[in-house]
Amino acid sequence: MTDTFRTCRWPDMAYQLGLPVDGRYVSGCLSEFHIYIQGGRPAWEWFQELLGVIPPPSQVQKYAVNCSWFQETFGECPEGADDETVRRYARAYIMILLGTQRFADKSGNCIHIRWLPYVARLEEMGTYSWGSAALAWLYRCMCRVANRHVVKLAGPLQLLQSWIFWRFPRFRPERYETFGWPLASRWAGYNPSGSEKGPRVQMWRLRIDRLQDREFIWMPYSSPDVLQVVHPEVLEPRHMALWRSVTSLIYFAVIEWHQIDRVLPQFGGVQPCLNPALNIDFLISKDGRGGDRWFPYHLQKWHLYWDDRAETVLRFDVVADPGPSHEFLEWWSQYGKRFLSPDMQLGDPRAVPIPVEASQRGPGRVPDMDRPEDVPDRRRVERRSRVGTRRSQRDWNWLEHAMDDHHDAGPAGCCRSSHLTGPHLYPEIADQPGTLSDQQSLPHL
Repeated sequence: MTDTFRTCRWPDMAYQLGLPVDGRYVSGCLSEFHIYIQGGRPAWEWFQELLGVIPPPSQVQKYAVNCSWFQETFGECPEGADDETVRRYARAYIMILLGTQRFADKSGNCIHIRWLPYVARLEEMGTYSWGSAALAWLYRCMCRVANRHVVKLAGPLQLLQSWIFWRFPRFRPERYETFGWPLASRWAGYNPSGSEKGPRVQMWRLRIDRLQDREFIWMPYSSPDVLQVVHPEVLEPRHMALWRSVTSLIYFAVIEWHQIDRVLPQFGGVQPCLNPALNIDFLISKDGRGGDRWFPYHLQKWHLYWDDRAETVLRFDVVADPGPSHEFLEWWSQYGKRFLSPDMQLGDPRAVPIPVEASQRGPGRVPDMDRPEDVPDRRRVERRSRVGTRRSQRDWNWLEHAMDDHHDAGPAGCCRSSHLTGPHLYPEIADQPGTLSDQQSLPHL
């Protein structure tokens, strides 16, 4: 799997949404918290303790609560409320924000109780890397929507929209010249009119195909106007250095890889020809299972990569004119899909030359770094490889013998069952159970 369309990075999470990047990973268990957390109560008992109320069964879908119930119950904090009541309303608000904005799914109408261990201690909410978790979820949602039969996109879509508007000036709506912090709030009032909601796919494909080299802004956050409104903590060196780290992105069972060597111009570098992207298809195929597992143990290797993120910061030269190198553009022109529209709509734009300034940037270079091994999903390949092989023929001999016996018996033979059941040819890959170490646990609650 490649990350062709996954161009949002940590700076975007910090600048656009104001989310912290450095901190502890957002992981743990999706449902049975009390098994792994010392002092943890069963999920629904904990829900009532933290929020002061339990939802009726009609508002519960397994481990999720209808968003409408949350909004009706915690829509407005009563005047003169005591501190404990305010904390309960704050917990509910944070769960709504996380469940419907930062980590929304395609249903958009349920709040999962996975957030209970996090809202239990409001003072520690800022110690987690919410930026990396939201980025991991956005990557996963964009991978899913690329599948042929998927028609809806989930995830933090306000980030994706703001990213487009900031980097593609031609695509911005008019009358949104003033902005504040965070940067995504610039488009808070944007609502396209009915005339803009027509058949837009062909129009936008054509507009993207006609983009010129200088119509994309690689580093929109370097503008003095932006630096004046950015929160000072975002500009601290320890945060900015981490943006260049090649490491894992974690959101519970969702594991993605932050491979910035493929988007160096966003950090002021020259993009050389690409190395192969890390293949983690097997991890991608299993992100929705195992709600009662402790992911820091079952996916320990990838959590350790996050712990070592400060040791994997990529070093490269920063130039005055960042962008792709001449070698990269030649490679991309030869092997990439340069245009989305049919030839008849564009006239043959494939003769557009590579910009002269690309040759002036130099070839670009990235130091060699150790990287994890690929984790491809070979289950389907292995199943298909067994069809028509000697091994599969041996497995199906029982069926051939049964059919021969049936023909030998003739019409007067015994009546056989029409549901012949053979051996289980393709066993699934099973996860091995494990235990939890003290080092991998959440704070004691």
